[in-house]
Amino acid sequence: MGQAAEALLEIRNLSVSFHRYGNGFAQEELKAISDLSLTVRRGEVVAVAGASGSGKSVLASAVLGILPGNAAVEGQLLYRGEALTPGRQRALRGREIALVPQSVSFLDPLMRVGVQADGSRRPRQTERRRQIFRRLGLPEETEKLYPFQLSGGMARRVLVSTALLADAQLIIADEPTPGMGLGQALEALRMFREMADEGRGVVLITHDIDLAVEFADRVAVFYAGTTVETAPAADFQRGEDALRHPYSKALWRALPQNGFQPVAGHQPYAGSLPVGCLFAPRCPCRTEECERKTPPVRQVRGGEVRCFYGA
Repeated sequence: MGQAAEALLEIRNLSVSFHRYGNGFAQEELKAISDLSLTVRRGEVVAVAGASGSGKSVLASAVLGILPGNAAVEGQLLYRGEALTPGRQRALRGREIALVPQSVSFLDPLMRVGVQADGSRRPRQTERRRQIFRRLGLPEETEKLYPFQLSGGMARRVLVSTALLADAQLIIADEPTPGMGLGQALEALRMFREMADEGRGVVLITHDIDLAVEFADRVAVFYAGTTVETAPAADFQRGEDALRHPYSKALWRALPQNGFQPVAGHQPYAGSLPVGCLFAPRCPCRTEECERKTPPVRQVRGGEVRCFYGA
């Protein structure tokens, strides 16, 4: 991917809050995403990694314009340099921007999966879909089944095929591989890589850093609703010292092959975020400055880090 590749998706200082009633009639605000920035260019796969509750799926919904009615969005979302207004999101959704959803409930229970995946009855599209089904290890008779007749892993592979068959330029894959066997997961990720190599952009939301780094160009590490580091994927393969943020290093140490070392404490709840650095309460390197001020995003060794001291 060249330096001049077009930015398909630009997220600038995005914040997403949910308003709900607490005790009695008092309203409370849950901030699921805080001051998050990310860019996805043509020709690249950007893996988004982080613990559950870090805002990964909320980000996907915000880009697609499918957040619930009690959500409030601040910041900028741009697709190919133009603002993603609600009207533009509706026009692009499912066409230029495709989602591989985390939940298999997105499949229509009353429609055979072959017709759902095709999106049309054109013979050329049907043959292409059959080729993709074969690559993903789906038996030929799968096309005639209804969603309730599929296993969870089969349903996920059908959802992956719908995005691969779309003419979308930006694909957001939200945890696309759980329930798949290793070979099937690798084949699905290989196909996303091929899409990027054809000039499209892919956002791969995943818990599985080990698999993601084999196919991604960059990894964005999420924590408590914001990006704490964006690094070349190769840095996760080089080891802990190649990473910049204490949380990224902790994620690396928590991988089974690196000792499976958990980090003390827990990710803060969206309704009670700490002042200053969101990771400070768990960070062994924290200082008084970390507990008082929000760290800026800095350019460090070819990546970005939201930390006063990450190097």
